[in-house]
Amino acid sequence: MRWFLAAILLLHGLIHFLGPLKASGLASLPNLHKAISFSMSLIWLLAGVLTLAAVAAMWLWPSGLWALGLGAVIASQIAIFNAWSDAKLGTLGDLLLLCVSATGFFMYGPGSLYAQFRQDRSARVTKAARLVTDADLEPLPKPVQRYLRAVGVVGHPHVQRYSLHFRGRIRGAPNDPWMPFKATQVSFANPSSRLFWMQAEKAGLPVAIYHRFVGGSASMRVMLLGALEMVDAAGATMDRAETVTLFNDMCLLAPATLLEPNIAWKPVDDRTTEARFSHGRNTITATLRFDDDGLLRDFISDDRWRLGADGKSAERRRFSTPIRDYRNYGSFLLASHGDARWHLPEGDFTYGEFDLIDVTYNDVR
Repeated sequence: MRWFLAAILLLHGLIHFLGPLKASGLASLPNLHKAISFSMSLIWLLAGVLTLAAVAAMWLWPSGLWALGLGAVIASQIAIFNAWSDAKLGTLGDLLLLCVSATGFFMYGPGSLYAQFRQDRSARVTKAARLVTDADLEPLPKPVQRYLRAVGVVGHPHVQRYSLHFRGRIRGAPNDPWMPFKATQVSFANPSSRLFWMQAEKAGLPVAIYHRFVGGSASMRVMLLGALEMVDAAGATMDRAETVTLFNDMCLLAPATLLEPNIAWKPVDDRTTEARFSHGRNTITATLRFDDDGLLRDFISDDRWRLGADGKSAERRRFSTPIRDYRNYGSFLLASHGDARWHLPEGDFTYGEFDLIDVTYNDVR
């Protein structure tokens, strides 16, 4: 859908360059009967440039799309009204651009979920942290020690903040179509919080999703086109589910945070350990499974709740995140792909596939 809209708007923008060509005499353009003055040709040129910039912003600067698009529509309509009998059909292109700009405003503009995410992530400042030492690892079970050494946390600062970008696809049920997405996450340690913003596509339409977990309280909002509320979930069940997700992130994405004191470890065998993670009013348990190289391969918990289609009802189900394809992200070795999986009575199904693009710890790559 986005490529189709971009192609139409690209053509619409290029047509505006006919105005300067007509005014300068470089092209006769017999279908454009009205003479165009030099000053009006600048309006045509401005409309064309802003339209093309708005098209580029659909990929490169989504938060600026609405402003560029609105400016393009205003300039375009001034040019079109000046040559109405010849150019009135261009209003259809402006209407399309106005719709795209409005969607950009609701998705990324002031008051959007994205604006709230940006405000939340700037609320805390990262301070200098001491380096992780081998002595810090000694109280941990052997599999966890091997994991932290394998991924490279020793000799680097304790993690206070971690920022990540993902891409992938999600779905709500086994028979639902996949929705591609891109996502940005910022999380903090001690005290822990998690901010996760996602833009997905449902039937070609953009969907804004914001998970916010601060001070032990979690919420999830889902907005079609950034304006139409689909889900607004919060409460004790959501708090507990997000506690599991938070600890899952710590294990997979920021292993150095496993040194936090609110984790109680219980060794199982040479490749398995259990953990009890406490945050706010909630304490959850999880099982971590490692391979012979010491790398984490799966995270399993029975303390996560699956939301119903209405975004209100929920049921407790086993949750797991098998991971694979470890690669270097700066100085750290992390899994580049993970699946989010529900284990249901009728069978297991993967509802999310995540590819890690990049990660920053304490504002340093």
